[in-house]
Amino acid sequence: MKAIIIDRFGDAQELHEAELPVPTIGPDEVLVKMVATSVNPIDWRTRNGTRAGRGFPLVLGTDVSGVITEIGSNVYQFKVGDAVIARPDNPGTYAEYVAVREDKLALKPAAISFEEGAAIPLAGTIAYQVIVQQLAVGKGDKVLVQGGAGGVGLFAVQIAKARGAYVATTASAENHALLRSLGADEVVDYHQTKYTDVLHDYDGVFDTVDDIDNGLSILKPAGHLISIAGQPTAAQQNGRPSAKHWRMHPNGKDTAAVAELVAEGQVKVIIDSEYPLTTEGLRTAHLRSESHHAHGKIVITIADPPVK
Repeated sequence: MKAIIIDRFGDAQELHEAELPVPTIGPDEVLVKMVATSVNPIDWRTRNGTRAGRGFPLVLGTDVSGVITEIGSNVYQFKVGDAVIARPDNPGTYAEYVAVREDKLALKPAAISFEEGAAIPLAGTIAYQVIVQQLAVGKGDKVLVQGGAGGVGLFAVQIAKARGAYVATTASAENHALLRSLGADEVVDYHQTKYTDVLHDYDGVFDTVDDIDNGLSILKPAGHLISIAGQPTAAQQNGRPSAKHWRMHPNGKDTAAVAELVAEGQVKVIIDSEYPLTTEGLRTAHLRSESHHAHGKIVITIADPPVK
């Protein structure tokens, strides 16, 4: 099968096409013929050596959107031909086929495209886990999403709004109109205004940018901050308000919940750009992600969607 790999850490030029064997699945896995995936910051941070990889040659990519072509002997909830999305346990989605454990799979709703499906698993699932499970956001809560225009932030703003919260977020001026159209009640231009000067008495803060001290300062005493970008100190974890680091736990049920919100129209998938599964396509996509100028998700198209 065709895959885009790296043989050593480095810049985007290290990405190149190779032929690899189709993965062999285990009893609790399925084989997915990929239709689309996406680029996340974890991909280029692994590529450049900031995050540890699993040895070379290394296939990057953490979002699955495709069709099941084979199932393991212990798989009972999915069948060949099912359109699915997933965030697998390990990277490897810059390829024509990928093996995925059953418990990481979610059916792709017919109402959303494979490209939209590719944008959901990592960014959407971690946003759901933080907003719904960790912060337990409910109707009338005041929530700040730091970095609302990022891939995770865009999902978090919308999921919090769908749960009835008053949602503030930080973003550069060029992203204000988009975020307001997605439900943000208040958007602070961090280039012009310190959000600590204008936001007070919040119930929750979702930190995607590693700004824990400032985030804590706007919370009520009983408030909570969850960071996916920084590591709170012991004092911050045990203080009032409190802070906690969260690392995503891939889970098919959580991914399915986000996909359903998208299918119902409560959450909109924002796609910045699409590139093909080629050496040049992935190099360009990585550079786009690293620029921090993308407005939404960067999608990689791998195959034509199956004919319905």
